[in-house]
Amino acid sequence: MPLFFRKRKPSEEARKRLEYQMCLAKEAGADDILDISKCELSEIPFGAFATCKVLQKKVLIIHSNHLNFLLPKSCSLLSLATIKVLDLHNNQLTALPDDIGQLTALQVLNVERNQLTHLPRSIGNLIQLQTLNVKDNKLKELPDTLGELRSLRTLDISENEIQRLPQMLAHVRTLETLSLDASSMVYPPREVCCAGTTAILQFLCKESGLEYYPPSQYLLPVLEQDGAVNSQDSPDGPTDRFLREEVEWQNRFSDYEKRKEQKMLEKLEFERRLELGQREHAQLLQQCSSQKDEILQTVKEEQSRLEQGLSEHQRYLDAERQRLREQLKRTEQNISSRIQKLLQENQRQKKSSEILKSLENERIRMEQLMSITQEETENLRRREVASAMQQMLTESYKNRLLQMAYESQRQNLVQQACSSMAEMDGRFQQILSWQQMDQSRAISQILQESAMQKAAFEALQVKRDLMHRQIRNQEMISEQRWALSSLLQQLLKEKQQREEELREILAELESKSETKQENYWLIQYQRLLNQKPLSLKLQEEGLERQLVDLLEELSAEHYLPVFAHHRISLDTLSQMSPGDLAKVGVSEAGLQHEILRRVQELLEAARMQPELNPPKGEVFGGLEPPTPGRLEPAETVRPSAPPAELEVQTSECVVCLEREAQMIFLNCGHVCCCQQCCQPLRTCPLCRQPIAQCLRIYHSS
Repeated sequence: MPLFFRKRKPSEEARKRLEYQMCLAKEAGADDILDISKCELSEIPFGAFATCKVLQKKVLIIHSNHLNFLLPKSCSLLSLATIKVLDLHNNQLTALPDDIGQLTALQVLNVERNQLTHLPRSIGNLIQLQTLNVKDNKLKELPDTLGELRSLRTLDISENEIQRLPQMLAHVRTLETLSLDASSMVYPPREVCCAGTTAILQFLCKESGLEYYPPSQYLLPVLEQDGAVNSQDSPDGPTDRFLREEVEWQNRFSDYEKRKEQKMLEKLEFERRLELGQREHAQLLQQCSSQKDEILQTVKEEQSRLEQGLSEHQRYLDAERQRLREQLKRTEQNISSRIQKLLQENQRQKKSSEILKSLENERIRMEQLMSITQEETENLRRREVASAMQQMLTESYKNRLLQMAYESQRQNLVQQACSSMAEMDGRFQQILSWQQMDQSRAISQILQESAMQKAAFEALQVKRDLMHRQIRNQEMISEQRWALSSLLQQLLKEKQQREEELREILAELESKSETKQENYWLIQYQRLLNQKPLSLKLQEEGLERQLVDLLEELSAEHYLPVFAHHRISLDTLSQMSPGDLAKVGVSEAGLQHEILRRVQELLEAARMQPELNPPKGEVFGGLEPPTPGRLEPAETVRPSAPPAELEVQTSECVVCLEREAQMIFLNCGHVCCCQQCCQPLRTCPLCRQPIAQCLRIYHSS
């Protein structure tokens, strides 16, 4: 398995060291160093990045671990922006981050003894880098961007697979020490590389067409970069500045020694506490081991007892098998003796056949001698053959009886042996089940002890999961806020677009207001379509008042024309069935039963209280039913020129049956829908013609 897929669990000592170093770095008087080396880390913890970012650490030491990559997930190199010294030697790094050039304050980078195969091109952005150590890696070439390191003083590329140096390295004028494997170099040549750093830089400058200058002329600006402002204002010159710097460095060194002694005392105290904890842990381990030994001893004793019982049972089974074998042997001997007898009987039969043959010969001889007739000879022969066959049949029947007795006895013996073996197997399975129960009890005790040891680890894992869940929830909330803001912007744009469309429609309607008189005939035509025939109105007026009230109460007033057309009354309904109503046109099954039930109730109430029964002359609308002789001819509608102010007769929407019809459909010209119901329609509800355009009708006051 590759190393970058393997996660090693750090030991208890390494984990305690990591916790101690992290706590030490967060103390109030701590220095600018974060040292988490030799902690058996497979990745840098998130807390280290946060500590470096918040406390402005300048030195980060992570050597002698198991790191496969520098930057874990959800971390950024900008958290290490203040780091000046980064020590990563003796790890398992295969590559550095591509954006390592963001560490612009970095001065020392040590990646010795790793598995690096290349360096990122962004390494040229480390303008303050003075020491770069890539010794003992798997590098085959160096990037050209190394020539942009204007402050580089020491470069170690030895123990790699590098054979050529980049020509851009000649632009690094501050380089004092260059360590490489001269024996494997091709460019510059081997003799140049053996001559030292100066010869290599002179060769590269000559190849690049540059003039070589010693590094001492370029190092002074680099070293004095931090104190350039102080040196310009100093009246005493560089000598006093150097003296002050020397005193300042001595003070810093003494402070560092004091802090180092204090850290050493704290480390000793921590080691003492760690030793006490280890002793307590060793005592607990010893107690656990003693308990485990006792449990194992009891298990061994039980195992020995079970094995002894099994051995005794096995001996008993062996004795039983031996007895059965002897019994089978005796049975086989009896069978073999009977078979021998059968063979002897067969031999006797053969002898009898020979005797019969001799007798036949004798008989023939006697026939010849005595000249017996043919008839007598045939009769005599038949009798002899019949007697011989009868004797053979009796012998074969006896042999068959013996064979059947042997088979039945053999089956009985086999059944007895199988039953005894099944009983012994049952006892053996019972003993094995007892043994498994004892083993399961011991295993459950061991699992309970291991569960107690895992409780602490589970609590720490739950705490870490809660922290990660909070971080994920915050990220989800931010994403939802962004999505809601984008959705609000989109809704505002759509609202503005709809307002513009409404303004355009209003302008178009205002422009078409002049053609108002042209729609008059369409409205008159629609009014004629909406009017019911006079005969149908008269038929509806002839319905009984109670029947009309009943249909309105059941929200079935749209069936009034049907009842009027068929001249249906309460008495007629009392004699009808749901099927008859379905034939008339009432399709709802629940409405059919409800109408019939309510009609029966009305008729029963009328029988109980005759005063509630309306007079026969009272009908819907207070009019008498029309008679054919009294019908007057309908007035013909005569179109005339539209008046100055058109009085539009309103009609209700045929879809919702609630609002006023306000839209006219083109090209059919029907006015039958309100503005809300006409939007999803594609065909006219009356004539089923496709709708080319919808126009809104506005009535003047």
